[in-house]
Amino acid sequence: MLKKLSFLLLTLLTSFSLIKAQDNPVHIKLSTKKISDCEYDLQFSASIDEPWHMYSLVKVGNDGPNPTVFMFNASKDYELVGKTKESKSVKEYDKVFEMDVQYFKHSATFTQRIKLKTDKKIAIKGKYEYQACTEEKCIFPPADDFEFQLQGTTGCIAAVKTETVVQSEAVQSIGSNKNDSVSVNDTMHKVLSVSNNQPVVSEASKLETPKAEVKAWWAIFIAGFVGGALALLTPCVFPMIPMNVSFFTKQSKTKAQGIRNALLYSISIIVLYVGLGLGVTLIFGAGALHSLSTNVWFNLAFFVLLLVFAMSFLGAFEITLPSGFVNKIDAKSDKGGYIGIFFMAFTLALVSFSCTGPIIGTLLVEASSTGNISGPFWGMFGFSLALALPFGLFAAFPGWLNSLPQSGGWLNAVKVTLGFLELALALKFASNADLVVQAGILTREVFVGLWIVIGLLLTMYLLGMYKTSHDSDLKHVSVGRLFVAIGSFFITIYLIPGLWGAPLKLFSGILPPLEYSESPHGFGGSGNGSNAEALLPKDEEFSKYMEVNKNNIVHFKNDYEHALAYAKKVGKPLLIDFTGRACPNCRKTEDYVWPDSEVTKRLNDDVVLVSLYVDQKTALDSKDYMKVQWYGKEREITDIGDKFKYMEETIYKQSTQPLYVLIDGNEKVLNEVRGYDPSIPDYIKWMDEGISNFKKQK
Repeated sequence: MLKKLSFLLLTLLTSFSLIKAQDNPVHIKLSTKKISDCEYDLQFSASIDEPWHMYSLVKVGNDGPNPTVFMFNASKDYELVGKTKESKSVKEYDKVFEMDVQYFKHSATFTQRIKLKTDKKIAIKGKYEYQACTEEKCIFPPADDFEFQLQGTTGCIAAVKTETVVQSEAVQSIGSNKNDSVSVNDTMHKVLSVSNNQPVVSEASKLETPKAEVKAWWAIFIAGFVGGALALLTPCVFPMIPMNVSFFTKQSKTKAQGIRNALLYSISIIVLYVGLGLGVTLIFGAGALHSLSTNVWFNLAFFVLLLVFAMSFLGAFEITLPSGFVNKIDAKSDKGGYIGIFFMAFTLALVSFSCTGPIIGTLLVEASSTGNISGPFWGMFGFSLALALPFGLFAAFPGWLNSLPQSGGWLNAVKVTLGFLELALALKFASNADLVVQAGILTREVFVGLWIVIGLLLTMYLLGMYKTSHDSDLKHVSVGRLFVAIGSFFITIYLIPGLWGAPLKLFSGILPPLEYSESPHGFGGSGNGSNAEALLPKDEEFSKYMEVNKNNIVHFKNDYEHALAYAKKVGKPLLIDFTGRACPNCRKTEDYVWPDSEVTKRLNDDVVLVSLYVDQKTALDSKDYMKVQWYGKEREITDIGDKFKYMEETIYKQSTQPLYVLIDGNEKVLNEVRGYDPSIPDYIKWMDEGISNFKKQK
């Protein structure tokens, strides 16, 4: 059994460390079948890579997956006969969408019958879209073009004279041949124009995927391990270490058997928590959590959740699972053998929930927001490994148990400290929601002020200046407690200058940005406000649309059209910064990479910078509303964020932020698009490459 569990764990480690994005898992080939002189079946044969599947033509519910859609350009030379048909699909309940869905695995065939109405050779053109998913993630490729070449006959013309032309209502017609002559000067207008509603496949589609925004696996693992180590020190877990280890050593006939049972217990803990992390992520979807990171209601929900956990840690109440359920699981642990050991580990997980729940929840949200299932795996593996290690080690070396400190008031102090940390983290989720809607409630000063209060109260608590309801009397301050208090007090002092506009780079990406302040340049008007006007170009036509950001960098904000026009006028490449209000890695780039003197010089002198916020909820003027084909159906874009999100996904085929794109005046991409990467030398090299390519065109 030990070998089987070890093999399972090793398999999980190997599998998830190799996870990476797969491009174009669906391969579609075109063919035709002649039915008569004027009728043909247009066939789309899809080959689907393992482990992907694509969805049926049938739309299932408002919240279901996007169906496959075939869209034909309207033409007077042919008509569609009936609906598009498909081969037999699989129908089953999907736990992610919580409904029955229809999909194809391995292969699928779609057939559309058409009738020709000309004696000429014609091209039948259109586009198709689909959603493809695995158990871990989904992709929504932009619409792809298709074209069939067919030869009509004189008999087709004769048949037209005796029939009424009826267009199929089941297939969407996008645009028409006469609209092909509409002149649109730039790619942005090509994609968003209402007059020409056909999706455009940009040259950017040939670009490589930018460097991933996903955190390194080892960083997530370490964060999980630290969380597990903290959980060990809570009142729910720490007292169980000597109790459980003593049980294994006393109940085993030999020392070797005791060690083996303790190791099985440790491995069971790891399997349980890793299974929990992967299960939660598969149900909600790692990519879905990533996209929800800028959702107002998602962030407010986690703010409330963490606030409740913080109140519990601080002693307001105790969060427990139903006692009946816990007792049933505990009873199964008395059976003995491997099954009994597993249920002992399960009992530990249930009993310790009130202490481990907040840590696990926070860890899963942070790890899942990377958009990859390997994030929750490594996070929960680190957490469970730290939690399981003591049981295996103390079973192997039982003499170590005598060196463990006695349970007491210090355990509650750890719990209260975690409560303060949960309270500080809860404010981050509230800040994300506030930034997205630009409510102006949790401004930088308010956020920093609240953190200062939390840090000061934590420091005072650790030094014994007051106690909570479950605390015992503190006779003296231990060395460990004193060091934690020093750290808390240092952070409190470090934060204070932030009220006057200090950058506070230690918390870059966590605090609201400097410009989201009651006094963006610090109280008293210090900062870059005094020389901002001097940095703006002496150009009356465009300078009124520009701003100077916190790093003294001139840029356009949410104004792509004027930025492109200005770049053409001054003969510089345009650097598009797809960013977000609630995007930590965007702030990290702005706080660590852009302030570098060489980077700032290039941003101000060699390129024109425009920042486009994909989560900006400001409504567009009603006359600028746009109806587009997006994610398999017609949608109306009504706010600034969706406008630029659609632009990013349709033109550059990316949905990550930050995303940096260098283009010329004709909107041709100059080099590979770039995602988040904190390396300053690499950022400079990337900019120099694009600038050099731009100069070669002259």
